[in-house]
Amino acid sequence: MRYFVSIGGASGIIYGIRLIQELNKMNHEVHLVVSEAAKKILQHETSYTQTILKTQASVVYDNDDLFAGPASGSFPLDGMIVIPCSMKTLSSIAHGFGDTLTSRAASCCLKEGKKLILVLRETPLDLPGIKNMLAAKESGAVILPAMPAFYHKPERIEDLVDFIVGKVFDQLGLQHSLFKRWK
Repeated sequence: MRYFVSIGGASGIIYGIRLIQELNKMNHEVHLVVSEAAKKILQHETSYTQTILKTQASVVYDNDDLFAGPASGSFPLDGMIVIPCSMKTLSSIAHGFGDTLTSRAASCCLKEGKKLILVLRETPLDLPGIKNMLAAKESGAVILPAMPAFYHKPERIEDLVDFIVGKVFDQLGLQHSLFKRWK
C-alpha cells in the first residue's frame, strides 16, 4: 500500500519518524514531505538528520512542490497522515487553502474519499483551533490528537509514541501489536 506522510511543524516529530519506521517494517510504500518548520524541530527534538529521515521514505517531496504526484487526486494513495499536524496546517486543510503540497494533497484525499488522518499536537486548544478541527472532521478527516492512554501501562516514552502510531494504524485498518489493547 502507498501512504503519504507529512511531518509538520509541531512538537512531536518522533510520532512521524516512528510511523515511517513501522510502515517500512510492514513493507508499505512511504511518500514523505517534511515542512520547513519540521526540519528545524527535527534538529531540536531528535538526533535524526534530514538525510537519515529521507532514506526511510520511498519518495521525498518539497512542501512547495505543487506539481508533485500527491497534489493530484488521480495520484494513487491509500491514505495520508499529517503527523504531527500544526494548527497552521490544520487551518489550511480545514479551509481548503491548498498553499502547500501537504494541504493540497489533503484536499485531494478528502475529495477522492481517501483516508486523511491529522495527528494534532497542541494544548491547550483555542476556539479557532477547535473550529478548524470541526471543519476538517466535517470534510471527512480523522482528527487524532496525540493523546496517549495509560491503560497499557507504558514504561517508556516510546510506549506512548507507539500508542499513537498504533491508533493511526487502527484508522488505516492495519494490523499491529504496538500496544496492549483494552480488555
